[in-house]
Amino acid sequence: MAHAAPRSGRTAERAGPADLFGPRAHRAAKLAVPVLVGLVFGYWAAANRRDAGPVTGWNLLFGFLTALVFALVFMALLALAPKLRREMHAVAWAAFSGTAVGFLFNQADGSVLRSTALGLAVAAGVFAVMFYRFYTHEDAAGHRTG
Repeated sequence: MAHAAPRSGRTAERAGPADLFGPRAHRAAKLAVPVLVGLVFGYWAAANRRDAGPVTGWNLLFGFLTALVFALVFMALLALAPKLRREMHAVAWAAFSGTAVGFLFNQADGSVLRSTALGLAVAAGVFAVMFYRFYTHEDAAGHRTG
């Protein structure tokens, strides 16, 4: 029967979590991810508004403006939300998510009341998940643990 060879204590002390991407990749991702998600969101909103009709210049403009606003708000949220206390951090993500889903549903000719109800339901779920995550990964002062 084979056994693993013992490791020296010196090697185990140096071992830490592996960082797959360097600082340059993280900086690029802070810009690329919101832009790509914004483009998907803008396309989705424009497709919902178009409702299988022809693609027009106004539809393209609507999609790109929606993508721009979504990406800017997403980048602002990524930059500012970690500085908030965990409760407000979770509220910020919940408000962003609920608003985005409600807006998409409204573009698909959903009623305002159903769009609001869906947005509130999504926001409540996102708040619960994000609050749990921040509560278990931060101390009371808001500093990340582990």
